[in-house]
Amino acid sequence: MNIGFIGLGLMGRPMALNLIKGGHEVAVWARRAESMAPLLAAGARGCASPADVAAHCDVVISMVADAPDVEQVALGQDGVAEGARAGLIFVDMSTIAPAAAQSIAARLKEKGVVMLDAPVSGGEVGAISASLTIMVGGPEEAFETVKPAFLCMGKSATLIGASGAGQVAKACNQILTGMGVAAVAEALNFARKSGVDGAKVREALLGGFAYSRILENHGQRMLERNFKPGFKAWMHQKDLRIVMEEAHRLGMALPGSAATAQMFNAMVGNGMGEDDSIAMLKLLERMSGQE
Repeated sequence: MNIGFIGLGLMGRPMALNLIKGGHEVAVWARRAESMAPLLAAGARGCASPADVAAHCDVVISMVADAPDVEQVALGQDGVAEGARAGLIFVDMSTIAPAAAQSIAARLKEKGVVMLDAPVSGGEVGAISASLTIMVGGPEEAFETVKPAFLCMGKSATLIGASGAGQVAKACNQILTGMGVAAVAEALNFARKSGVDGAKVREALLGGFAYSRILENHGQRMLERNFKPGFKAWMHQKDLRIVMEEAHRLGMALPGSAATAQMFNAMVGNGMGEDDSIAMLKLLERMSGQE
């Protein structure tokens, strides 16, 4: 399969490399030429624009920051739609609002391009190890066509429903992971403030109903004070902004998500936006007088 990849940052670069390892012909484009270098060295074809990528590919994947970026690479000047061949499938693996995904899909359909929204969970570690969880919205036929490529990048790919459904699933994921990070950080901060060994507390909790992957993995990293970003705090802030905007649009209460979103706002405001989201522990320590 000839696959194009647009957006070669923290997540996109290893995802594209895994497609090459999976035996696919890959064409790439990024705003910064230096971002393409590792892919070109691995055998990818460099392109001059998203339209140029589309002209050479059957499937084009984007992994960019937010909805305006997706709209620009898909529908803007020299965008995918301008270079698309008949039957092209555009797969956006960014995290954007469900309504934005539906709007972009509808406009691409008018130009003969089928879109899948396919956000991922797993962070940089999952992108590198090809163990991402991929949540997909869009037509089933397009999903089945792209599924072999998805399984080069992730351990699972699930068709959730129609256009936008993948983004709804990702929003649910970010609610759970955001509140999970906050809960583990609060618990470990409480243990420390109480003069108790957080490592022993975590060890005990892993054996009971409090067990979670976040407690197991992120809890250990908090204890090690390893705040190197696998998923940056500003990105989780952005994702929870999407959640709260959707809640406002739907007229529903998400009180836990709202409180967690405020904590991520505070992290970014305190200069922790480039840290991993688990640096929420540092914020709570600061608020508790135990930096």
